[in-house]
Amino acid sequence: MITRPALTRILASARERRSAVGAFNVILLEHAEAIASGAEQAGVPVVLQISENCVRYHGGLAPIALASLEIARQASVEVLVHLDHIEDTALVREGLELGVDSVMYDGSRLPYEENVRTTREIADLCHAAGVAVEAELGEVGGKDGVHAPGARTDPAEAVAFVAATGVDALAVAVGTSHAMVSRTASVDRALVAKLRDAVSVPLVLHGSSGLSDEELRGAVESGMTKVNISTHLNGLFTRSLKQFLDERPEVVDPRKYVRLGRAAVAEETARLLKLLAG
Repeated sequence: MITRPALTRILASARERRSAVGAFNVILLEHAEAIASGAEQAGVPVVLQISENCVRYHGGLAPIALASLEIARQASVEVLVHLDHIEDTALVREGLELGVDSVMYDGSRLPYEENVRTTREIADLCHAAGVAVEAELGEVGGKDGVHAPGARTDPAEAVAFVAATGVDALAVAVGTSHAMVSRTASVDRALVAKLRDAVSVPLVLHGSSGLSDEELRGAVESGMTKVNISTHLNGLFTRSLKQFLDERPEVVDPRKYVRLGRAAVAEETARLLKLLAG
């Protein structure tokens, strides 16, 4: 019997229930610990995301990926480790060797036909290893300033892209923008509903830090199934550390203040996961 990849399974279940799975980016080891702890508090699955930027920061994939995989293994709820916005195909291969659960291959900078061809190759490679693949048809707003937040995914093109590539989930542009520090964005709910009805695989919302709780719920109710959040949690982490150090500048042991950031991320992760689950 062929077992479906873990991400495909949990997204299919969420899509059927009209709920969403939260996916949060790992920057430091404390992020992975906090996100897993928050998922345990909420009692629902979660996705730990490791981006190509994170890999560059740590000087390699293995240290942060292996640590995240071990945290996931020890969790009392299902925690998946996902490679996010990967453009380097060598990192995809390394991730498969290390045992990641899923990969978001980002060929959105490529010409359409090349994006389709490369994404198809990555999907075949990952599926042979029992790993799910997410892709992005066109760049979501805000990533490296290369696209305006007004970008929108065309449903017909999305249907053709999924059919041609065989991906398991699709990131779409519906009004959000990466790296927003204020929660003032809005989602084109009518477009989300059209995409959900047209596209056969779960839809992924990137740049969700810019959405209020009401907008997050609206996006999920309209048809988003995986919701990526990073900047919002990083802001909480950083503010917790800054407040402590402003009040106690004499402290030099990082454990005394980094733990506060970890606790803040865990608490907000639990809250967001419950919000997304509905």
